[in-house]
Amino acid sequence: MNSFANAYTGRRVLVTGHTGFKGAWLALWLQHLGAEVAGYSDGIPTDPSVFHLLGMKDRLSHHLGDIRDRQRLAEVLDAFRPQSIFHLAAQPLVLRSLDDPVSTFEVNTMGMVNVLECIRERPWIESAVLVTSDKAYRNEEWDRGYLETDRLGGHDPYSSSKSCAELVAHAYHHSFLLDSATATATTRAGNVIGGGDWADDRIVPDCIRAWSTGESVEVRSPRSTRPWQHVLEPLSGYLWLGARMLSDPSLDGEAFNFGPGDQQDKTVADLLESMAGRWPGADWEIAAADQAGREAALLKLSCDKALHRLDWRAVLQFPETVGLTIDWYRTWHERDADLHQFTTDQIEHYTRLALSAGLAWATP
Repeated sequence: MNSFANAYTGRRVLVTGHTGFKGAWLALWLQHLGAEVAGYSDGIPTDPSVFHLLGMKDRLSHHLGDIRDRQRLAEVLDAFRPQSIFHLAAQPLVLRSLDDPVSTFEVNTMGMVNVLECIRERPWIESAVLVTSDKAYRNEEWDRGYLETDRLGGHDPYSSSKSCAELVAHAYHHSFLLDSATATATTRAGNVIGGGDWADDRIVPDCIRAWSTGESVEVRSPRSTRPWQHVLEPLSGYLWLGARMLSDPSLDGEAFNFGPGDQQDKTVADLLESMAGRWPGADWEIAAADQAGREAALLKLSCDKALHRLDWRAVLQFPETVGLTIDWYRTWHERDADLHQFTTDQIEHYTRLALSAGLAWATP
């Protein structure tokens, strides 16, 4: 695959949180691009796990360690000596943050501190893409997409911890890394779906767990609107940003949104209906106590900066996003294909669509 300007061919890349949903997809894509990949994670977050299902443990340099343990992280960095880092390790769930706010702040905020503290002591690290969340923005329930210059400040512990992580990255860049050899940038994306997500309290995994055993799924907030995007959309943004940072100093210290177009703004009910049309016997019911108020009812991003600075935009329409997602889960459920090869094929299919759309990152 001659994409991302061949920036990752032969490059040593560390992915924190590589055992998670997005982390495993990113590690696989990097390997497919010819990178030598190492991962740092405190364990396997779910069962089933896309990391296990793709056989990733035997395909990369797998390191166990808590992102809160700076000494252990430093040991891994010194042993592997990555040229580039993608930091995804996090406590990723809003509802879990309400039950355990302390560990959420420790992992998401102090984890960012530890990564950046290790980076500033190792000038041989050339670039770091630091992943936060769209929920880092202070949600005003605007109809327009949030800009990278809009106010940060989440209302719940998860969102607030991601706001804090952004502030940490900003402070480290200006205090320690501005004139260093290491380029850093933060990214904000959210509501990612795709094959292999098994996290609790997420609509797609909840549906698959229920439907794969012939049960009905209980839906918490069917009226909530989200800009649904397939996991490959933001990952293409992360990878392209990481590649461009190696040759464009103006990207150092910047923040970028990566999200879908307005046509992807659909309610949870819309998503359910589209998924159910692709899964025989699918059924759902609305929970007795609608908890929509515990999460933002509307949250979307403006990706104009990514378009103008990186020539990046989303590729997929909503039906394609749902199709790729459900196709993956049905392949897993029916056990009729090698999941590693099937997932790689989806990456190649997505890249071909991006090439047809004339996107810079997919152009040889």
